[in-house]
Amino acid sequence: MSWLVRDTEVLATLEVASKFVSRARGLAWREDFDGALLLPNTKSVHSFGMKFPLDVAWLDEDNMVIRISSLPVRRVTRAVRKSRHVLEARAGVFREWDLSVGDRLEVK
Repeated sequence: MSWLVRDTEVLATLEVASKFVSRARGLAWREDFDGALLLPNTKSVHSFGMKFPLDVAWLDEDNMVIRISSLPVRRVTRAVRKSRHVLEARAGVFREWDLSVGDRLEVK
């Protein structure tokens, strides 16, 4: 298990979906999720099979947040061209973290 960090603040526990199957599944079919999921090499996500809506952040090659969106269940996002990674969490969590475009995140 890893940690999601902004500056010196630990935001959450972090799972990294490093394999194709785990990226394709994402958070689908889970009853609940506490923390965040990082999807490396991803430009778009879906919420089919989700039991809860998501907060989604697209990160560039330096792990800077370049876009943030909410994603209801059974939806697909458009690809974000400059995205290298996607971060997912339960809807409302990004507001609790005060996550904003321009924030640089680290995996520890």
